[in-house]
Amino acid sequence: MNRKHALAPIMLVFGVISSLFLGAHNLSADTGVEFNIRFYDRRIYYLEDDPILIQVTVTNNSPTPFRFKLADERAFSVDFDVRTNSNRAMPSADLLVRKRTRSQQVYFREVSLETGESFSFVEDLRDYTALTQSGAYVVQARIYPELYEAIEAGTGRSQAVSPLVSNNRLTLSIRPRPLPGPDGIPVELDVDTNAVLVRERLSPDEVVAYTLTARQRGQWEKFFLYLDLEAMITRDGARSREWRAESEEGRQRMLDRYRQDLQGNRVASDSYIVLVPRRFDIERTVYNSQSGTVTAMQYFDMGTYTEKKQYVWYLEKKDDIWVIVDYLVTNLGTEEKR
Repeated sequence: MNRKHALAPIMLVFGVISSLFLGAHNLSADTGVEFNIRFYDRRIYYLEDDPILIQVTVTNNSPTPFRFKLADERAFSVDFDVRTNSNRAMPSADLLVRKRTRSQQVYFREVSLETGESFSFVEDLRDYTALTQSGAYVVQARIYPELYEAIEAGTGRSQAVSPLVSNNRLTLSIRPRPLPGPDGIPVELDVDTNAVLVRERLSPDEVVAYTLTARQRGQWEKFFLYLDLEAMITRDGARSREWRAESEEGRQRMLDRYRQDLQGNRVASDSYIVLVPRRFDIERTVYNSQSGTVTAMQYFDMGTYTEKKQYVWYLEKKDDIWVIVDYLVTNLGTEEKR
């Protein structure tokens, strides 16, 4: 059941919402509805504005259907409580405050979950919380099945709120942006070991296997390590012309934006590169002293069946390191799961 609705214009009172957030009870234990959060792309997070994507999942383990309202503007359905290790609450993001303090119509749809069903969506934590200092934080979330507590403008009437509190908390570490390395590119850290990631002299097939494994594990730093983003950007004619017209600073902004857009799957022409393979097989590797190709069969989980695609990865040797500069995808149909 996914009907679109519009509430009458309301004035949200942020101070009331904030106080209710702290006093709300967890309905999960009483209703059998579970609400969990996890990092969508667990990695090293820096103080700047790179996204901190949180996947929100509601699961109905009760014997009856569970229904809730999901606002088109997610700020009216979900909130995040971010605190330091000393239990100091971080302030809300300015954008969030503006959204909640203007009179407006709130559009939503009703989501119905049968027993055993789940529903997930992804939100950027920075849209909700102002993270202006590096350090360690604890993140918890609430989802409001009947939307946020609201006081209708001029009436004083309030809507009842029954929030679900996430069953788990996340530990978030925000680091200051590292100093650039000798080549001017910021040094990246391995999210598992905190060691500096350095390109090694891998063979072309090893580079492709390393990149695909990193994507399987959601390790974006490793996924990008052997991708030549400049080469990827300039494959497109329009972006290539924009690149040539930019200053060095402008080109760096283009690289940063392109990387963030790839992570958010917002580059339609490169949607295949960020697909997560369930498994892959390296089938053929051909290369000379400066360029090469690696052909890989990649399998993608589509629920009841598996989708097969053949990828041809193009690599070039730069500064004695093999890097990926392009790729070609051929769809090979589907097969039933064994």
